[in-house]
Order: sequence, then structure tokens, then C-alpha cells
Amino acid sequence: MDIALFSGFGLDYVFRWIHFLSGIMWIGLLYYFNFVQVEYFKEAEAEHRSGAIQKLVPRALWWFRWGAMLTFLSGVALLAYRHQGISYDITVGALLGTLMFLNVWLIIWPNQKIVIASATQVANGGEALPEAAGAAPKAALASRTNTLFSFPMLFFMGSSAHLANGLINTASPVGLGIILLIIVALEANGIVGKQGPMQPLKGLVGCGVGLTVVLYALMAIL
Repeated sequence: MDIALFSGFGLDYVFRWIHFLSGIMWIGLLYYFNFVQVEYFKEAEAEHRSGAIQKLVPRALWWFRWGAMLTFLSGVALLAYRHQGISYDITVGALLGTLMFLNVWLIIWPNQKIVIASATQVANGGEALPEAAGAAPKAALASRTNTLFSFPMLFFMGSSAHLANGLINTASPVGLGIILLIIVALEANGIVGKQGPMQPLKGLVGCGVGLTVVLYALMAIL
């Protein structure tokens, strides 16, 4: 019996399914943190916020970081399998996704661990960890940057398959080079800069949509 799932195309589809499933988990929690939790923490009483940091946030961050890991690994497997069909839009989407993954594991999670440990220590009658004051803004900035990147990342990941011919017929190395410089500059800001216009929720969404439009225009025109 010919079982399509065990063919080369079937395995490709399985990795796509894993990629979609884990990606929904990861990006869904990213949006929860930025669109829901951050806004709640602004209004919540101190004890409620402390309780959420100790009991809710660690659970959400577990699914968040491992969703990011599985999304990244399944994406690498897909790129390795389809290396001859990688287009400019997939290149940009994969770069954004990779930076987002690194931000999760190298910035957001390490700093959130400090914030959680500090809140737990205070709740048990101890003193807040001195490094927690600096850790929270670092995690928040990286999380805001990941949300910013998620808009064009999702657009370019989808455009290769669902936008006629992707963007491979119109993109150029010059356009790709400018796009890469913009992304690197934004990532640098996400590490050592400020939230700026991304701080308010409307500004964050506007920046995400605006970045998508700018990157698409550069890829389509240049």
C-alpha cells in the first residue's frame, strides 16, 4: 500500500505541520505577553502582579521558549530539505525567525528568570534582586522587538507559497542587502536601544505593519 505520508513529500508535510503547530504556540504566546499580559500588569495591584509573575508567567514561558525551539528546529529541517527552492522572501522570513528565536533564548528567558526569582524572593519575605530592575526592561525590549519582527516574518513566510511566484522574480541582491541592514539595525536596538514608538500597543502594531510594508516595497521595487 502506498502511504503518501511516508514519501519524501509526506515527510516534508510532517515537518511543515510541526512548524505550523509549534509556530502558532510560540507566536500566540508572544502576542499574549505583549497584547494582554503587559497591559494587565500596568493595571494590576502589586500582589496580583507578583502572584502572576511567580505562578503564571513561568508556565507560559515554558511553552513559549520550547515552542520557539521546535519552530526553529523544524524550520531548519525544512530549509535543509528545500535548499534549492529558497527564495528571497523565505530568506528574509527565516532571518527574522532566527533572530526572534535567539532573542527568546539569549535575552528574554535569561532576564525573565531573574525577574521571577526576584518576585519569589520578595514574596517569601526577602529583598528584591538588584539585577531585576535592569532585567525586566531588557526582556521587555526584546519581546517588543520580536513582536515587531513577527509581522514581516509571517508575511514573507507566507508569500513564497501564497503570493504569485513569491517575490523571487522582482527581488535583487541590492534590495536584499538594504533589507538585511534594516533588520540588523532593529535587532541592535532590540539589544541595547529603547522601545521608542513600540512602547504603546497601537504604536507597536503600527510599527509592525509599517515595517512589513517597507520591507515588501524594497524587495518588490529594487
